[in-house]
Parts: sequence; structure tokens; C-alpha cells
Amino acid sequence: MAGLDLTSFDPPPDSAARHWPRPANLFRWTRSSYLLLSLFFVTLLVIGIVWWPLVQANMGAIDWSRPLWAQIDWLLIGIFAAMTLLIMAGANIKADALIVAVGFAGGLVIESWGTQTHIWTYFTLERPPLWIIPAWPIASLSIDRLYRLLNRATPAGHASRFTVAYWIIFPAFYALMLAFVWPTRAQSLTLSALFLCAFLILTPTDHRAAVLIFAAGSGLGYFLERWGTTRECWTYYTHQTPPLFAVLAHGMAAVAFWRTGEVAKSLFARMHNAQFSIHNGGANG
Repeated sequence: MAGLDLTSFDPPPDSAARHWPRPANLFRWTRSSYLLLSLFFVTLLVIGIVWWPLVQANMGAIDWSRPLWAQIDWLLIGIFAAMTLLIMAGANIKADALIVAVGFAGGLVIESWGTQTHIWTYFTLERPPLWIIPAWPIASLSIDRLYRLLNRATPAGHASRFTVAYWIIFPAFYALMLAFVWPTRAQSLTLSALFLCAFLILTPTDHRAAVLIFAAGSGLGYFLERWGTTRECWTYYTHQTPPLFAVLAHGMAAVAFWRTGEVAKSLFARMHNAQFSIHNGGANG
């Protein structure tokens, strides 16, 4: 396996499939892709075992007198399939480990804020439910892949257009956020969320990346929110399915996670350089 190149495909001359690339080539799978896929399914297995009553409750909702195909949640299957393919595309364990770590931490913070302030409520009434936290790093990896796709598909240049788009999109989102969370404005968690979003918006580092990441996060967020609110897995205080703010909030969360990851990479680089300097100084001395 050490010498296997999963991104190349050289079929025999007489192969009937010589014009068709292998899935590993077509979807840009790497050896890290299969490790991520394994970890993904292990996570689902652990969630199913630890929270078995939730699995039983869902199984109990099946009406065995009706055809099973008519009861399949096709939206969930579609989201699951899309995210599976996305997280495997161009996977790199070293880079993805940071995305996963930030996604776990950020997801826990966001879910704690929303459920503690009752902006949204899960059907289990947990604040927050731990079984939903792993969904955040999986979504973060999917958004990272979508951003890469958008970045390649969007022509280079036109920096001024992205700057203009940035200062239209993000202030508009903040105004929408302010209106949506206004009933909880007196709570410290909401004030912290408002301050953090304002800080991120007012201190942009890359307008193009921020706009594209926001678009990728909001795009995926729509389908996640559509599924969750229409299946009553979680419910917003407005009872919308889903509220526009919730969809766009996935985009803002993705930008916040990206900015956090950039800061973390910068700190790691400085620590590495400092250790290298100390090591060289000691060796020279």
C-alpha cells in the first residue's frame, strides 16, 4: 500500500473501460479518503450504540404494513451520500485534522448557545445533545470541499467585486441575525455571539475566500436545515422550516471556523519556528 498511487489510472490497452476513469481518479480520492470514510462510519456506529434508544425510536416509526421504499427519507439519504463523497474528495489527514478539531469545538459552542437560549430546541430536549456535535466537523469538511470547487470554478481576479460583495452580504447577515436573536439579547451567550460575529465581519482577511466559504456553508446549510426542521429533529422558536437566518448562519459559522483555523495554523507555525530557532541556537552554542 505504501507505493500505491490511488490518483492514477493506466488500464490495459484492450480494457472496455479504458475511457472511464476509476472513482479514485474521478472524485480525487486519496488514501486519506478511505481513512476519513472509515472514521465517518465508526462515528455513526458509536452514535448508534451509545444513543440506541434514538435508533429504536426511529425504527419504531416504520409502518411495516406499507412499502419500505415509500417511507425512505430520500432527503436524508441524499445529504448523507453527498457529504460522504465530499469529505472523501481530495482528503488530506494533516489538513483535515485541524478542520475536524475546529468543527467539534465550534459546533459545541454554537449548539450550547442555541439550545441554552432556546433559539432552537431538539426533540430530546437536551441542551445541547452530544449526538449532534459530530455532524459539525463532517459538515465542515464538506464545506471545505465545496469551497475548493467554487474557488476553482470562479475566475481569478476581480478582487474589488468580492470586496463589494463582502460588505453587502455580511452586514446584511448581521442585521438579520440581530433581528432573529433579539428576544434573547439580554443573555450573555447571545451577546458573546453578536460580539464575535461583529469582530469577524469588521476584521476581514480575505474577501474572496470569505464570500465563497459563506456561499458554500449556506448552500449546504439549506439542505441540513430543511431536513432537520421538517422532520422536527430541531425546532426554532419561530417554527419556520427553516428560517432564513438559520440557513445563512451555517455560512457565517463556516467563515468563523475558517478564520479560527487560519489563526491556529499561524500559531503552530510560530511555535515551530520558535522551537527551530531555540534548537539551532543551542546547537550553535
